[in-house]
Amino acid sequence: MATLPPLVEPAAELSVNEVRRYSRHLIIPDVGMAGQKRLKNAKVLCIGAGGLGSPTLLYLAAAGVGTLGIVEFDTVDESNLQRQIIHGQSDIGRSKAESARDSIQEINPYVNVVLHDTRLDNDNVLEIFADYDLIVDGTDNFATRYLVNDACVILDKPYVWGSIFRFDGQVSVFWDTRGPSYRDLYPVPPPPGMVPSCAEGGVLGVLCASIAAVQATEAIKLITGIGDTLLGRLMVFDALEMKWREVPIRKDPNAPKVTELIDYDDFCGVVTEEAADAIKGSTITVFELKDMMDSGKEFQLIDVREPNEYEIVSIPGSVLIPKDRILRGEALSELPQDRPIVLHCKSGARSAEALAAVKAAGFKDAVHVQGGVLSWIKNVDPSLPEY
Repeated sequence: MATLPPLVEPAAELSVNEVRRYSRHLIIPDVGMAGQKRLKNAKVLCIGAGGLGSPTLLYLAAAGVGTLGIVEFDTVDESNLQRQIIHGQSDIGRSKAESARDSIQEINPYVNVVLHDTRLDNDNVLEIFADYDLIVDGTDNFATRYLVNDACVILDKPYVWGSIFRFDGQVSVFWDTRGPSYRDLYPVPPPPGMVPSCAEGGVLGVLCASIAAVQATEAIKLITGIGDTLLGRLMVFDALEMKWREVPIRKDPNAPKVTELIDYDDFCGVVTEEAADAIKGSTITVFELKDMMDSGKEFQLIDVREPNEYEIVSIPGSVLIPKDRILRGEALSELPQDRPIVLHCKSGARSAEALAAVKAAGFKDAVHVQGGVLSWIKNVDPSLPEY
């Protein structure tokens, strides 16, 4: 168990209105006036205002964290509203950062909200992080997680991390000078395409609240110095079984010391090297695909997504053969020998992986569609539903 000293010094005082607002905290002996003053003086940065960021930001605002920073460059989409509860119907099309700020200020006008309406990268991460006491990460890609971790290591910042997928969640606290870092849990990223994103595999909306509630709790405990934090412990949640289990995380004494930022896209890989090689000269746009259809050209359009995705939306004339069946080789006999093959997925990554396998099997003329079905919807048939 990791009991740590308070991360933040107390603010000078609470106003009368703040005492009224936070009275339920103030009567908890472990929090009290000193703890609430620490929350008021705290500066917390949340990476993302999406599924995990939404409830985390709302509860940290309600708890009285004095300064909340938000790193978010995306806009609100209708598909976000199933789980990203900080946004509403009227926010569709707006900046997520601005939408989140407005919701926070409606909950607690005493919170100072700082917006970083930008994509986090090597050029800005250290400068942005420097002004905050701790970092809460709600992102869903490995490149950003390693970037956040390494920046926290370099700046000696605690890092509250959460991850969700379908019905499963994980959450922990990392702090390199006091315990494990994210690299002690995951020394290297999984192979490209091995772990689907939430956009590919889906997520139960309410799962976000379960994991984010733990993240917000850990942030409050770190700020106030109460309780035992998750430093050195990974909590794994199975919503279907409604079970939590704890996995110890130990610091690797032989792990290389993080002293500088690296190329995280290269480190994590968007696609495998084989896929990157396969798509060179074998990529077409949705406009080219539409021209092939309109001209009556003979070809087989193959959708490599999952069946439930195909039920949501499909490109006319496509045949569903999920990527995993192609990679295992069991579907290769179903591919036509007498006409060209065109592969597509949701955005292009999975079809690139499938293309590498298809070419390796001897289908040298196969191509894949850049941008996948999302590009088709955006550029060819906007009447189709996005997801």
